[in-house]
Amino acid sequence: MAAALEETPVSYEDLADIERDFDDAETDIIRKQVLLTAPLYARRSKTISQIPNFWPLVLEQAPPDIDQYIQPSDSALLLSSLLSLSVSHFEITENGHGDPRSVSVRFEFAENEYFEDKVLEKKFWYRRSRDGWSGLVSEPVPIRWKKDRDLTGGLLDMVVKAWEGEKTTASRNSNGAVKGKGGLSPEQKALKKKIENTGMGGLSFFAWFGFIGRHVSAEESAAATAAEKQKREDDVGMSLEIFPDGDDLAVAFTEDLWPGAIKYFTQAQEQDALSDADFESDDEDRDLDEPAEDSEDEEDGERPAKKQRSA
Repeated sequence: MAAALEETPVSYEDLADIERDFDDAETDIIRKQVLLTAPLYARRSKTISQIPNFWPLVLEQAPPDIDQYIQPSDSALLLSSLLSLSVSHFEITENGHGDPRSVSVRFEFAENEYFEDKVLEKKFWYRRSRDGWSGLVSEPVPIRWKKDRDLTGGLLDMVVKAWEGEKTTASRNSNGAVKGKGGLSPEQKALKKKIENTGMGGLSFFAWFGFIGRHVSAEESAAATAAEKQKREDDVGMSLEIFPDGDDLAVAFTEDLWPGAIKYFTQAQEQDALSDADFESDDEDRDLDEPAEDSEDEEDGERPAKKQRSA
């Protein structure tokens, strides 16, 4: 089976060309879809802005790809303070150019007891590296936590410090300074130790704002697109990630929760209606379980005790 192509005029390069053409076509389809649906999303945003707690109710019905990352403490904050959520394909220009796979997820919050920020926006750029990898990369977003209210336990702040230090070092290196011998900076060492000593299971959803992904600059991405077979330099990699699935979560927001918001809101309403019906049914059952009042009770003006429901 491995030598199947040896007996044909077809080469692996031919197959790779077809795959690239499919990729280009898919990207063009996404771009056109974004442009066609933009007025609909604008109309939807205007309509749902008149519905109290729309987005908290949507998040209550979030699919498993999102819900699994929302801890009880996160849920308490999101359900009480989230005002709006939106997704934009920020690299698409008015004339339809730009990569539609780059996305921004924006959250707006009311005043709350956890942080000072009114808006948290996380951007993801679609990039390609020289070794052939392609996907979403990002930059850490700082959150101005109130005293003793950091849901990430300091991890997000440490990621931001390490990122800023790495950018400063990269800037110095680009100006001719001697590059380090592959070692970690003090900020990166502290972050690595914190990650190793922290149980990453059950980590706050807000650690997602610290996701970076592979270190692929815009310049490298452009060069890799033009020459996909060039070998890429090694970098620190995923060992310093506090939210390794950050790109998957961005895709879940973009391709599921955002376009399906009305569906999830309707499900929340239906679930509330069922809960109310159950509550009313319980009340009716309790009424039927009450023993009939006799004349003595009526004369004394005393209410008979309710009979305990059997388990």
